[in-house]
Amino acid sequence: MTTTEQSAAEQQQQRPGAARQGAIKCVVWDLDDTLWKGVLLEDGAVELGEEVRHVIKTLDERGILQSVASRNEHSHALSKLEELGVAEYFLYPQISWSAKAAGIERIAASINIGLDSVAFIDDQHFELDEVRHSLPSVTCIHAAQIGRLLEMPELTPRFITEDSRVRRQMYFSDLKRQQVEAEFVGPKEEFLATLGMVFTIGRAREEDLKRAEELTVRTHQLNTTGYTYSYEELDRFRQSGRHLLLVAALEDKYGGYGKIGLALIDRPADAWTIKLLLMSCRVISRGVGTVMINYIRRLARERHVPLRAEFVPTDRNRMMYVSYKFAGFRELTRRDGLVILEDQAPEVPPFPEYIRVRLPEEPGGAV
Repeated sequence: MTTTEQSAAEQQQQRPGAARQGAIKCVVWDLDDTLWKGVLLEDGAVELGEEVRHVIKTLDERGILQSVASRNEHSHALSKLEELGVAEYFLYPQISWSAKAAGIERIAASINIGLDSVAFIDDQHFELDEVRHSLPSVTCIHAAQIGRLLEMPELTPRFITEDSRVRRQMYFSDLKRQQVEAEFVGPKEEFLATLGMVFTIGRAREEDLKRAEELTVRTHQLNTTGYTYSYEELDRFRQSGRHLLLVAALEDKYGGYGKIGLALIDRPADAWTIKLLLMSCRVISRGVGTVMINYIRRLARERHVPLRAEFVPTDRNRMMYVSYKFAGFRELTRRDGLVILEDQAPEVPPFPEYIRVRLPEEPGGAV
C-alpha cells in the first residue's frame, strides 16, 4: 500500500463519524391531539398551544424542516393549519386516510433525505408502533415528549448558520423550480439554460466553516467518503499550506441555494488527493458535481501533478462514484472499504454552457 493509500485508510478508521447531534433533518407531525389540541372532525375549534407554536418556530430557525402525516380530511386540515397561522412551516404535508408510514416515506422522498433523518411525533402508541414496524430507521416520539423536543441532541445542531435560517424558504423555491420543470417541453439542458444558474467556487473563509461542518454532517447521498470534520479541523485545513478547502454556492433566477458544495484536497508535491467531495442533495439534478470535479482537475493539471480521489462506498453515494468515473477517473486500488481512483482522462472538458461558473478572483485567477 502506498503512503497516500495508507494515510487515507488510517483516516477512514480514525474519523469519528457523524455525531447524532443535529442528525434529524425533518420532523413530521401528527395533527389531532399532537400538533393541536382536540380532534378536528369532532370539534372544529381545535387549538394550537403556545408551547407547540414555540417548538415549530424554533425548529424552523434551527434549519430543521417540518411536515405533517395525519389521518384527516385533506382540505379541512390544511384550512385549519392556515387559520392557525402555521401552514407555511410544513413541506409536502401528507393528509389522507392512508397509513402514516406511507406518508412519511413520501415526505422523505420529496425532500430527498434518508428515513434515518426523520422524526415522527404522534399521541397514539399504535400509530408510533406501526411506523416503527414499517420504517424502523425513523425516530418515533410520543406527543407527551413535545416539551423536551428542543433539548434533544438530535434536534440541536451545533451551529445555526444563515443557510439553516432560510432552509425552508429554499425548499419552497425548489418546489417552484420543480413545477416549472415539470411543465417544460424540451431537452434537460434547455431547461437548465432557462434558470440562469451561477455556480461560485472559492477558498473557504472563516465565516464559511460553520456551514462547512454542517455539510459534512448532513450530506450523505452526494458525498464521496462520508468523512465528517469539525469546525476546528476545517479551520486547520483552511490555514494549511498543504491543503485546499473549497466551498461552492449556487443561485439562479428563483433565488439562492446557499452553500451547497465542499471539497478538501490534500496537496503534497508528488500527487494531489481529493479527500472529500460533497454536494447538497438539493442540487442533485443541476450537474454541479461534475463542474466541481473538473475545476479541481484543471488546478492539478496546471501544476502538473497526478490527481487522485478517495471514495468510500455506502448504500447512498453510488452517484458520486459514477460522477468520478464519468469524469475519467479509474480505480487504482480497493481495500478495506476504501477505493483510490486517479484522473486518467486525456483532457478536461469545458464547463457546461447552461451554467456560469464564477471562479476565485486571485492573482492569475488561481487558487
